[in-house]
Amino acid sequence: MTRQTLPLSPLHRLRAVLTALVFVCGVGPIAAAGNEANPPARPDLTGAPASNARVIVKFKSARQASALSATAASTAGGAVPQRARALGLRVGLQLTDGAAVSSDTQVIHAPGMSNARLMQALAADPQVDYVVEDHRRRAHAAVSDPLFTGGPGVSPVAGQWYLQVPNATLVSSVNAESAWAITTGRSDIVVAVLDSGVRFNHPDLDGKLLPGYDFISEAVTANDGDGRDANPTDPGDWITADENANSKTFGGCGAQDSSWHGTQVAGLVGAATNNATGMAGMGRHVRVLPVRVLGKCGGYDADIVAGMRWAGGLHVDGVPDNPTPARVINMSLGEAGSCTVGADPTQPGVAKLYLDAINELRQKGVVIVASAGNDNRAVNMPANCAGVIAVSGLRHAGDKSGFSSLGSEVAIAAPAGNCVNATGECLYPILSATNTGRTGPECSSYTTGSGTQGLGTSFSAPLVSGTVALMLSAQPTLTPTQVQSLLQSTARTFPARPAGATAPACSADTTVSQIECHCTTATCGAGMLDAGAAVRAATGNSLVARLGDSSTQVAPNGSVTLDGRGSSTGAGRTITGYQWRISDGTALAGFSGSTTGSTAVLNALGSGLATVELTVTDSSGATSRSAGVLRIGTPPAAVCGPDASDAVASDGGGGGAMHAGWLAGLAAVVGLLAWSRRRAGSAAVH
Repeated sequence: MTRQTLPLSPLHRLRAVLTALVFVCGVGPIAAAGNEANPPARPDLTGAPASNARVIVKFKSARQASALSATAASTAGGAVPQRARALGLRVGLQLTDGAAVSSDTQVIHAPGMSNARLMQALAADPQVDYVVEDHRRRAHAAVSDPLFTGGPGVSPVAGQWYLQVPNATLVSSVNAESAWAITTGRSDIVVAVLDSGVRFNHPDLDGKLLPGYDFISEAVTANDGDGRDANPTDPGDWITADENANSKTFGGCGAQDSSWHGTQVAGLVGAATNNATGMAGMGRHVRVLPVRVLGKCGGYDADIVAGMRWAGGLHVDGVPDNPTPARVINMSLGEAGSCTVGADPTQPGVAKLYLDAINELRQKGVVIVASAGNDNRAVNMPANCAGVIAVSGLRHAGDKSGFSSLGSEVAIAAPAGNCVNATGECLYPILSATNTGRTGPECSSYTTGSGTQGLGTSFSAPLVSGTVALMLSAQPTLTPTQVQSLLQSTARTFPARPAGATAPACSADTTVSQIECHCTTATCGAGMLDAGAAVRAATGNSLVARLGDSSTQVAPNGSVTLDGRGSSTGAGRTITGYQWRISDGTALAGFSGSTTGSTAVLNALGSGLATVELTVTDSSGATSRSAGVLRIGTPPAAVCGPDASDAVASDGGGGGAMHAGWLAGLAAVVGLLAWSRRRAGSAAVH
């Protein structure tokens, strides 16, 4: 299996000279070629020895897989396939079971054997469809929220420049406010963030996170004391200098501080907005499903694909089915490699593993978005897989971010952050939620323009994912194909290459480094993301309920006015009715006055989270609904350091303890003997 990894922030950049073939979405040094900070480079792990073989086996049918399988209790509360013994008897090898990927696919281990030998032996079995190495992949990085507009005293001074209305300076900004004027999203539209997990106690994620799941099957990689469980809390993914130098598992990964990559990505998708706190999230009222697939030095393909399937509502053996399937999956992770079946003779099945999952998810209406990568060469995998919306990165001025990967597989481009200046504070990083801990968690915080600036295509992808969630909020019947078509047809044109410019147009030759070049539609996608135009196009002539709020926090014994007057319908029709109701948390809040007018007053009665719904009707008889989660009463106190979500169960069953209120209880070339790791959006994470 390949490990995917997360983008690293400047605090987390690698402390040794590493190869440039990596995805890092995190923060990078301010001084860089062309005055642009880059995500940290990623080490080449292709030569790392494999003392124990680890492969993914796809059986020809679930029935044949079942014939080989007994079952054993899982620490996550389900049943884990036990196929290794029977398969081992058939091929004459001592095998052990690993985690399930689907009902007919699972990880198989063999001690003291190379991956190449095990793959050859298992591929000859008549009941086996294909066998692939389990590689590591790594991570790539007008409302009342004070960081939205920036200004004196805010770092960066430009604030959340990437969400604002485009202008002559902020050419690549995505025009979020125009999208919010149509819809603020709805809480039943879910975006799954497949990443390093999240910090549940971050104040700007209050009320925005669903329970999620941790799919990391290897305890040492998970760094939380166990394998798969129902607790996707991010415990930190730091790697010490000693681990980098001497660890059998993490040797060569690069010493680094914790990235908190998943928290950054989740904040960009759906931070609590209009709450007079911190930042704004692109998706406003949409909710985020954290699916933890990346740990120390990234994550394995089997865990990532299993996480994809579960996030979209497909069954994964040994894991309870997802009660809140996502309509959008964001993957700010990846590694170099082809996603064309048969293109890589050393790994003929890796592409198929991903493509099978992608095709099944698309049939369920799930939109998959992935960061292109941060090695300024070919688009990484899985972003280059057919059916995935690949996102490249832009500077504020609209040209390609130096680190961004590029190529014909890119669908669209979005801001990825850049610094401009060679010294001083980074001017245009991607601000988001984070944590101050260098190893384990400390205090909730935000990335800035100094030591923790966010740079990488890891942060471009969630801007697109949040936009897609708004499109689906306005028009839930859109298919994945329609979503991509609308994103591309409404994208703004890349700036023309200025006369006399020294930087060339970006080239289709992705084998060479292109640190500075001007985007074309053949290299960076159809154009620059325009969230407002995309949501407007998605709406078409439909009725759209818009839940407006003067604040998403209701003070103790206070009230807030909810406003449906921004709702809209098609030409020749009028809105004829409004209906407000509390669908969850009726003991915490209540309406005073009418619940059938265009506005309604909500009063705090207690303290907690309440879901408010607005249904509008137009003159044709059509109806549309929107919903949002509001914080009622006193918000949770800020907590520094570990909290209840970091506790690990001590009885050996059930995995990590739950956050209160949640569920109980490539390196560039993949060699047969490699431990290739897939990384998230900035050099190790996109």
